[in-house]
Amino acid sequence: MVAKAKNRTTTRIQDRSIDELIGICRGVIADGVVDEREAIFLGQWIENHRDIAERWPVNILYARITEMLKDGVLSRGEQGELLETLREITGDSVMVAEPGRSTTLPLDKPAPKVSFVGKTFCLTGRFVFGSNLECEETILELGGSVDSSPGKDTDYLVIGELCSPDWAHTTFGRSIERAIELQEQGAPISIISEEHWVDSLAG
Repeated sequence: MVAKAKNRTTTRIQDRSIDELIGICRGVIADGVVDEREAIFLGQWIENHRDIAERWPVNILYARITEMLKDGVLSRGEQGELLETLREITGDSVMVAEPGRSTTLPLDKPAPKVSFVGKTFCLTGRFVFGSNLECEETILELGGSVDSSPGKDTDYLVIGELCSPDWAHTTFGRSIERAIELQEQGAPISIISEEHWVDSLAG
């Protein structure tokens, strides 16, 4: 029990740090430009918060900044790439510019073929298609099943196009973090968008 309580406390502290970093990222991209000084600052901030350096999306951001700055210069092309990475992390990507739209960053690329019969789905976020219940009923009608949270037997995590207000860190939730962890452990779970899921309904 003591160990679990410590783990919960550690997670809450890390969550606050990630929230802080995402806030900093929003400030950095507010003018639509990321310069070398700002990139160095972000890299140093992450180095000073090593406890979250392996957490998504911090690990992605740190790896990209380190790679871009290894020659000591942030080129114009790299500035554009880093700006887009920060937009994706904060949910401000051009692809998802509408308020409250979920970030595309963790989706499988290319998007996989989606089958329904005998497959297990997990839904996270809010869906343009309809309520979660309507989405679940659609999956069941097509021969699939639904998990309340991602597990080793889950085939697809579907991310709703609209952010749910109770998502951790605004643009991604516990379910997405868990799915990424499962992928890293070798589980065959795919992370797909609502748009791709809906397109597959007609397949």
